Amino acid sequence: MADELKIGIVQVDIPEDANVIIGQSHFIKTVEDLYEAMVTSAPCIEFGIAFCEASGDCLIRHDGNNKDMELAAVENAKKINAGHVFIIAMRGGYPINVLSRIKDAQEVCRIFAATANPLQLVVAESGQGRGVMGVIDGFGTKGVEDEKDMDSRVKLLRDIIGYKR
Repeated sequence: MADELKIGIVQVDIPEDANVIIGQSHFIKTVEDLYEAMVTSAPCIEFGIAFCEASGDCLIRHDGNNKDMELAAVENAKKINAGHVFIIAMRGGYPINVLSRIKDAQEVCRIFAATANPLQLVVAESGQGRGVMGVIDGFGTKGVEDEKDMDSRVKLLRDIIGYKR
């Protein structure tokens, strides 16, 4: 007889003025390698990392350079409770500043989301455990940008974020 499969939603709690990166990895040294990737990519970013171990002790492994961000990562990891899933809560920078280094970590298998938007994870649970099936990142589209919207986008990128001055 097959296991019963339950599908559910986990709401990710993103701290104010913060972003999260959520992904899947495969090895206990994930926390150390992600810590190194963060500090060598953008040393000014405050962050916390939590990783749901999927074998052995099955603990939430964690580290960071900011206790509030670390606590946010751990609390979200408790709610997610899915094998080999990691979450990075970060403030003082954007995922674009660190994402390439995160993806280059040898044990990282995939990135589910990198966002400051309201975020829900679609999770499946069987008798064995839980896994992330996908994400709901932000809201549905409301239309197609016009000339005014294009100008606003360019202003945001150039003047506010500082991209391509």
